[in-house]
Amino acid sequence: MFHLASPLIAVAHPFKVINAADHHSSENLSMCDIAKGKITVALDWTPNTNHVGMYVALQEGFYTAAGLNVTLVPPNENEGAVTPPRRVAAGTATFAVGASETVVSFATTSTQQMSRLVAVAALLQGSTSAICTLQSSGIDTPAKLQGRRFASHWGRFSDAMVRTMVNNAGGDGSKVIFQPLPGHGYAVPEIFEAGSVVASFLERGLSDSAWIFSHWEGLLAARAGQKLNEFSWDDYNVAYGYAPILFCRPDTISDHMDKVKAFLAATERGYKIAASDPVRGAKALCACGHPSLKDKEFVMASAQAIAPAILSKTGSWGTMTMERWRAFVDFLTDNKIIVDHDGVEYDRSKIIVSELFTNDALPCDLRGLVIKKNIVDK
Repeated sequence: MFHLASPLIAVAHPFKVINAADHHSSENLSMCDIAKGKITVALDWTPNTNHVGMYVALQEGFYTAAGLNVTLVPPNENEGAVTPPRRVAAGTATFAVGASETVVSFATTSTQQMSRLVAVAALLQGSTSAICTLQSSGIDTPAKLQGRRFASHWGRFSDAMVRTMVNNAGGDGSKVIFQPLPGHGYAVPEIFEAGSVVASFLERGLSDSAWIFSHWEGLLAARAGQKLNEFSWDDYNVAYGYAPILFCRPDTISDHMDKVKAFLAATERGYKIAASDPVRGAKALCACGHPSLKDKEFVMASAQAIAPAILSKTGSWGTMTMERWRAFVDFLTDNKIIVDHDGVEYDRSKIIVSELFTNDALPCDLRGLVIKKNIVDK
């Protein structure tokens, strides 16, 4: 799947896009559209179980009941091949799915407030991503990635994070061969058809390692009889934020909080159903008709695998903590991963962590215990 904090290039690839009202792909948005309840969500990858709650909300009419006209647009459906986060920044999508590093990247490059992004919900509470290799490769520790290939989506921070993992495992991260995927992975039809870099690159000998979601690519590989080694970030002292997340522009929150709250409330209903009834969630996802979802038994298995990671231990969805965001930003700056376009280390004091995310729009009674809007935390 996709882990990226920089621009993407998309390619046309036809399949059915579900729309809560008229089943048509979205047109360019404006704030007037949002005020009328028209919402476009730019997905980060092919439809998969990370997105399951939104597909439940679409299929079961939760968005329509909330007065919203919601469209989910995979990146290969984007007009003009614009990346999901840049669609949000430009105002042609209301929300996008991505990772914490995307928000940090925009906060440390943009000089205009309207071009910044704010995380409004974590789609998963648990961490299910890892760096993987084929067991047959003999790469059974990140240290052995030195001198070997990594299928890179060419993100601003991701390659540096992999180097840090390799260093922490006792290897030389500077010797990892970062192999950029064409069009950041979006220009490879085989990836979209399989929904997996493992199947399209590692199994074909085109690369040695990749960043995956275990409940998707890992499970898909297991079902194909392919055994993987998976290296989690925590095991190698690499602090990570949340992935995937939903983010939008700050002015979307300030000007249309009622629509943001309505969207997140309906989305929460979808994810809570997916957590308690994975089969119901899988059926809603499969209804979108993407070619990577033809194996319905696999989708069911993935939905069951991801279900425990959707909600917190107290049963809430979407909430994010200051501690986890701060630890991630500190990791990036402590390891000199955040640099400007000239390679100069970014000043940590300029990153206001409390401006990167908010829980204020979530329908959760406990959100005030996690972060309050008037708290400024660096």
